[in-house]
Amino acid sequence: MRIEFDRDTCVGMYQCVAEWDAFERNRDDGKADLAGAEEVEPDLFSLEVPDDAELDAKFAARTCPVDAIRLYDDDGERVV
Repeated sequence: MRIEFDRDTCVGMYQCVAEWDAFERNRDDGKADLAGAEEVEPDLFSLEVPDDAELDAKFAARTCPVDAIRLYDDDGERVV
């Protein structure tokens, strides 16, 4: 499973931070950061989700009020 985080869309509600510890508060920018993620385009970050964190990643994606977080399965199909 792969997660994509559109940091430009993020509005800093930090609900993802409460759901998955891979997300961190960046109070200087007023947005979340996805720890260990690779920037694949400007302000678009991607990270392979560890098997034991898939449920947390799903909760983080579902709680984002602006849909800045997307999850894809191993076939590239969007899950959340």
